Parts: sequence; structure tokens; C-alpha cells
Amino acid sequence: MTRRLYGSVICWEGWQFAVLSSAVGVCRIDLHGTLLAELSSRLRVRVIPDDRRNAHILQELHEYLAGQRESFSCTLDFQGTPFQMSVWNTLSQIPYGKTMSYGEIAVAIGRSHATRAVGGAVGANPIPIVIPCHRVIGKDGSLVGYGGELPLKERLLALEQGSLDL
Repeated sequence: MTRRLYGSVICWEGWQFAVLSSAVGVCRIDLHGTLLAELSSRLRVRVIPDDRRNAHILQELHEYLAGQRESFSCTLDFQGTPFQMSVWNTLSQIPYGKTMSYGEIAVAIGRSHATRAVGGAVGANPIPIVIPCHRVIGKDGSLVGYGGELPLKERLLALEQGSLDL
């Protein structure tokens, strides 16, 4: 049986995000403006457009993107390797408006020599924004790597640091 997911689209400042959830919770946020039908094919699932089922996460995303929410309370439904899960858990602990480097995350999970592997796990994050991988920076403070491209990362960080005109 094909897994059934519920899809919605949210737009913000010219970006379009696809939000997918299961009966359990949010399982994916696509930052590339990918059409729901294309995600259905790519992920080999059945995506049913349903803003009602996604109402909670859509509300929280709207509030976050308006600068009115600092954390998310929606239920999540995602899987990864134990290493990925430890990285994603650490990402979830980075405070709003703050950043950590890949190396700091490696140290935080007890794998100080695994900076590149941390980068891979950050890049595999299925629920960006909610699991704030945009808060991860290079060791020199530079903005490096982001699945949604660097201009979006820059905007999200500026939003959190209160330097956007909302």
C-alpha cells in the first residue's frame, strides 16, 4: 500500500514551501517550490492536498515567518539514522536567533571529529525551519550550505535577529 501524506503550500516573500504531513505529524518541508504532484512521484507516496489537516503547522509557520513565533509545537513524524537523529535533536536545541557551527554540533553530540558527517546530517534534515538547520554556520561565522539556498538562510536568520522589516 502506498503511504498517504497530506500536502499544503505556503508562500513567503517570493519563496514557496511544500508542507507534508502524515496521520501522525509533519514529515517534510520542501523549500524548493516543488509541486505536490512532483513530490508525490519523487517520494513514491500519495500526496493529497489538505490544508485542513495541516492547519496547525501552517498556522505556526505563518506566525514564525511573521516574527511572532520562536518555536514550534506541532507533532513531527520523521525517521533517520541514530546519528542523524542526534544531530537533528541538537539542531532543535539551538535557541531562536542564535547559531552554532558544524564543529560545535559535532562536539555537542560527542563526535568531535565528525564535522563532515554532521554536515551531511544537517543537509538531510527533512523538516527545515521547524528543525532549524538554517541556524548552522561555518566555524568562521560564514553562512555555508543550506538546502533552501543561502539567500533563504540569510533571510531566516535576519528574521530571527529582528533585522527584517516585517
